[in-house]
Amino acid sequence: MRLVVVGAAGRMGCALIRALLLSPGATLAGAVEREGNPAIGQDAGALVGLPSTGIIVTSDPLKAFADADGVLDFTSPAATLEFAALAAQARIVHVIGTTGFSPTDIKKLDAAARHAVIVRSGNMSLGVNLLAALVKKAASALPEFDIEILEMHHRNKVDAPSGTALLLGEAAAAGRAVKLDDKAVKARDGETGPRASGAIGFATLRGGSVVGEHSVIFAGAGERVELAHRAEDRAIFANGAVRAALWGKGHQPGHYSMADVLGIADL
Repeated sequence: MRLVVVGAAGRMGCALIRALLLSPGATLAGAVEREGNPAIGQDAGALVGLPSTGIIVTSDPLKAFADADGVLDFTSPAATLEFAALAAQARIVHVIGTTGFSPTDIKKLDAAARHAVIVRSGNMSLGVNLLAALVKKAASALPEFDIEILEMHHRNKVDAPSGTALLLGEAAAAGRAVKLDDKAVKARDGETGPRASGAIGFATLRGGSVVGEHSVIFAGAGERVELAHRAEDRAIFANGAVRAALWGKGHQPGHYSMADVLGIADL
């Protein structure tokens, strides 16, 4: 499967290129960066410290998409919406690891998914998506327990809570048959009063070079259950994205999740 990496010079872009160059089921078909990026004109292999590939980093996604079966995208909401429109035109698979979308953005992605296979997740890790399924089950089985989500990432991460924390929050809300927006508590400061019944709390930590750590705590009377995942290498996200792309090839257009890829959507 011929795949294009957008945001090629970023940390995740480089991890995606490495994953594709080492994957037996897919190959690097293109590498895209925004106009003016120093990586433009470089060989994609050399960019990540591997042998030359003959694939030159370009600022022209339209040409790159025309020769590809899919695109791997961990960029920004604004950039992803542009790439989604192009992927829809090209009728190719669009794997999205970007987070921070607004409700309006999601509607635009849904529109693009009428013509392209979109696989989107706040985290492409296979382990995290299994964790989300377990969180949904636990939230349903333990309706009287309080739910708190704790996450930590490296000091340069710009959004909070993380997309993964929100993914886990959505799973917990689904288990309780409620909307996360109605139950989420994303900040506490000063005299907050007693904890609201049914709230889903978030706590955010930032520091150092932490790739990603997430814990979901179910706190009941006299007992506590904790479900956790710790990412040790960004390669897990890249490998999950490649797996999602391979799954998407041959599927009908639509807006899918990693739960669909793993076959655990009904857990």
